[in-house]
Amino acid sequence: MAGMEIIKAEGLTKKFGSVRAVDDLSFSVERGSVTGFLGPNGAGKTTTLRMLLGLVTPDAGTATIDGRVYRDLAEPLHQVGAVLEASSFHPGRTARDHLRIQALAARADRSRIGDVLDLVQLTEAAGRRIGGFSLGMRQRLGLATALLADPEILVLDEPANGLDPEGVHWLRGLLQGFAAEGGTVLVSSHMLAETAQTVDSVVIVDHGRLVTQSPLASLTAHGDLEDVFLQLTGNTSAKSVKEAWK
Repeated sequence: MAGMEIIKAEGLTKKFGSVRAVDDLSFSVERGSVTGFLGPNGAGKTTTLRMLLGLVTPDAGTATIDGRVYRDLAEPLHQVGAVLEASSFHPGRTARDHLRIQALAARADRSRIGDVLDLVQLTEAAGRRIGGFSLGMRQRLGLATALLADPEILVLDEPANGLDPEGVHWLRGLLQGFAAEGGTVLVSSHMLAETAQTVDSVVIVDHGRLVTQSPLASLTAHGDLEDVFLQLTGNTSAKSVKEAWK
């Protein structure tokens, strides 16, 4: 099944008032890959992911998972695990209690709770209240929640925010291992150097439109990802700062 499209956006468009957040956007993600979803702040990345997950209704176009819109998936939480925010937890609950509630909602086997706590390295903190967690710990708990129902696909919005260098290295291994076992990852990030070490391909958007979709190796054949990204998105101020520090 490797190489087949499992996520697909076609003509995806969304306006908020006079602002066109996503503008006729089309791209695809292949099964068994880690795909980086990149763009400057305000490029429409989060809005696109929210449309993919059925949280925002597009004005035009479609975003499908395995050929279906999210609301038509037979078992959505078993097919797609998502982390869009690291703050949407009840602060008074413990990590383990949060996962118990999520397991009921997802009809996931409760034996998975211990497994995912181990996987995200939160076993020792499982009895602590989430209100005392750092941002990095909440990111790990979000990943544990996304993985609880053993999904085929992960959709992640800036999952490395709040992680220290060791945590970022750990996340890279987690995502690559997930894909190596047949899973698919679509991950937005602004950490370009780390993205270049993690993904197989990239989708770059700017002002809500597709700039390019390419295998990483092809895109970076003549320069690093940061240089290519700045060139393609026309971010001249960022390029001048980078040159000044050389």
